[in-house]
Amino acid sequence: MWSVYILRCAGGTCYTGITTDVKRRVKEHNGSVLGAKYTRGRRPVKLVYSRSVKNKSLAAKEEYRIKKMTRLGKIKLIRVK
Repeated sequence: MWSVYILRCAGGTCYTGITTDVKRRVKEHNGSVLGAKYTRGRRPVKLVYSRSVKNKSLAAKEEYRIKKMTRLGKIKLIRVK
C-alpha cells in the first residue's frame, strides 16, 4: 500500500511526497539526511495530510495532481480531511 502525504514546514510552506511508510518518512524528513533536500532547511515538519492508494503509479499521479494545485487548493484539501 502506498500513501501520498503533505507536510507543513517550519516556514509555513508545504511539501508533498509519496511513500510506503508515512511515519518513517516523516521521521526522515525531521532528522535524517534521507529527508528531502527541500525539508532539511525547513525543519521541523508536521504531517497535515495523508491518503492511502493501491499502488505506486496511483500515488505518483495523485502527488503530481496535488503539486500542481495552488496553495489555497492545498489548504482546502488539508481542511477537508
